[in-house]
Amino acid sequence: MQLWQNLPLVMIVLPLMCAVLCSVLRKGAARGLMTGLSLFSGLSMGTLLYLVAQRGESYIYVMGEIGAPFGNELRIGITECLIGLLFCLVLICSILGGWRRLSQEVAENRMHLYGSMVCLLISAMMAITFTNDLFTAYVFIEITTIAACALICSTNKGRTLFAATRYMIMNLLGSGLFLLGLSILYCLTGHLLFPQIEESVTALLADGRYAIPLALACVLMTMGIACKSALYPFHTWLPNAYASATPTSSALLSSMISKMYIFLLIKIFFRAAGSLVFARGIGDILFVFSIVGIILGSVDAIREHHFSRMIAYSSVSQIGYIFLGISLGTEAGMAAALFHILAHSAAKSMLFLSANKLREVSGDSDAFRDIRGSGLRAPLAGVAFAIGASSLVGIPLLGGFTSKVFLSQAGIELGGWRMVTLLLALALSTALNVAYLLRTTMTLYRPGERYPLTRSPLVKDKPFTAAMLAMIAVNVALGIWGGQVMDLIYKGIAMFN
Repeated sequence: MQLWQNLPLVMIVLPLMCAVLCSVLRKGAARGLMTGLSLFSGLSMGTLLYLVAQRGESYIYVMGEIGAPFGNELRIGITECLIGLLFCLVLICSILGGWRRLSQEVAENRMHLYGSMVCLLISAMMAITFTNDLFTAYVFIEITTIAACALICSTNKGRTLFAATRYMIMNLLGSGLFLLGLSILYCLTGHLLFPQIEESVTALLADGRYAIPLALACVLMTMGIACKSALYPFHTWLPNAYASATPTSSALLSSMISKMYIFLLIKIFFRAAGSLVFARGIGDILFVFSIVGIILGSVDAIREHHFSRMIAYSSVSQIGYIFLGISLGTEAGMAAALFHILAHSAAKSMLFLSANKLREVSGDSDAFRDIRGSGLRAPLAGVAFAIGASSLVGIPLLGGFTSKVFLSQAGIELGGWRMVTLLLALALSTALNVAYLLRTTMTLYRPGERYPLTRSPLVKDKPFTAAMLAMIAVNVALGIWGGQVMDLIYKGIAMFN
């Protein structure tokens, strides 16, 4: 094994060590360490993506040189590296974009703990992305839950404590369902590694044994991930959690944490229990829930009267798109779901970070009447919000448009009633997206009653500027070079199976 192939293990273990170190550092040092670690993770993931793509095949990293079925493995391919690289970019931009606000909202005696939680989150992100083992994934799911809850309530305000409590309850419910399904699957197959689970499941289905318990295990794990990723109607914790947290925490929650869970579900469906999931009709059930989430998530966003909560509700709809691609059970649907993870993560983190700056020049108000004209008072934030919103609506040359095209193509390729339903849902949801996202964008440039339409003398925020420019570039790149990115995804899927 070559030296660079040890990078995945380093990317998991090093953040755990940094989390311990952060807990004893001062505010500035802790914040610097978590920023440096995020940059290191991004560079390492980019290096891995390049080297694996050059190699032309994935590889297995065996922990402790103990192989299957007893050992623990990491699997590194193009798909894992591409998703991981996007997560790292979101992480870096979220920290930089919310840098100034973070120092204001998180008390000095809490910043070292905040840094520890971010480091734990990085470790969990890497482990869930690379793991080839179901129980290891569960362990780091729990680490993610604890870290995310701490990030939500880091400001110690009443509403954030309430939001964190609801988040913890729903996520513990999801963890319990996932663990119950995992336990049933382990009892039936005797394995925890994905390849061995798939072999056992295929053999059991061929013999006609334990079909119902196997299906129940998959349903329970799917429900657990649905609770944790806020698929409608398991989304009730989401608006308060996203809207109440610091801008950095909101961007991480919406763009990275929920997508980590969904990526794990994709691995379970297509690498461990795919034949079972779609043979027993679980995909059809997930298809219906996805359609409902796409429509009703947008309806809830239209009815919302608070800026941050409106952005949060839009995540419910966008998560429905991802599950919609997964539910098709085809390679094209899986590729479309992976692409939408990229497009939504890039757009949503930018929305939350720019929304914070727009509120800041509007008296820290979250009311729509107060953010009128804020796009002129904070020009870069206004442009960034407009681009992110346009991407989610589906304006051409942006990632969201390309993603919807790929979803449509996957539905057309499948045919039948699901094709018709998918196309109608995409058309209706796009109209609903226009109703609240582009309406909000127009509000940013309308004359306001309380604030003049002049540029506010903001303190120069170079980290925010760098983060917004980077995220704008990513959104545009996903739109213009979406075909090339999709080709890379298909190459990853070829290694993935």
